[in-house]
Amino acid sequence: MRYIGIDIGSTASKTVVLEDGKEDICFTLPTGWSGKETAMAICKKLDADKDGDRIVATGYGRVCVDYADKIVTEITCHGRGGSQLFGTDCTIIDVGGQDTKVITVSGGTVTDFLMNDKCSAGTGKFLEIMAGRLGATMEELFALAEGSDPVPISSMCTVFAESEVISHIGSGEKRGDIAAGVVDSVASRVAGLCTRHGIRGKAALTGGLCNSPYFIQRLSEKLGVPVETHSMGRYAGALGAALIARQGGKSFR
Repeated sequence: MRYIGIDIGSTASKTVVLEDGKEDICFTLPTGWSGKETAMAICKKLDADKDGDRIVATGYGRVCVDYADKIVTEITCHGRGGSQLFGTDCTIIDVGGQDTKVITVSGGTVTDFLMNDKCSAGTGKFLEIMAGRLGATMEELFALAEGSDPVPISSMCTVFAESEVISHIGSGEKRGDIAAGVVDSVASRVAGLCTRHGIRGKAALTGGLCNSPYFIQRLSEKLGVPVETHSMGRYAGALGAALIARQGGKSFR
């Protein structure tokens, strides 16, 4: 029996497969323009068996996974997956492509959360847009930023912030300093959301940015507490979904 968690995000779609006696499988596909097409690509890659697999879908495009046995909210899945990775008492900070979530987990259960989903500033999409403006990939953006002096980017709106970046480029600011300003801006917004919500227990970062030591360093400095991560951090939502699928037992369907 395979227990499969599928997290269809706005930018990337993550899948975790748990199978007793075998090594866990994790993979990522770009979501692209159609979550439905991505969901079908995942199904084909998995060679999913409706009778032999239990599948839980979560994320921005969870309704696109029409072959899933159950659909569960992102908050619940990130809480379940995060507690598995970081312990039963923690604050999970998930910086996604479309929104940022701060989730309190106590005793392995989600007890509170706060989400910023009204503006892309402070999300992965903001970094993606600004990296493109600087002619860099996301990885190159962080490499440029490290060791540079951040120029201020104060606008709360992505459109106006992009205008600030263009202005900095036009005035001859160093590319690395602009990149550092962009990363600093996102770290500040994420830290602000965390401060509004409160940090209880250890602070743990999930989502695509958990693979960036520089971002983790900047966020830790702004929060005044060490931010932990995990090699599976990007898959927290999909892992939580897979664990929920495994918990379902015979009555799952």
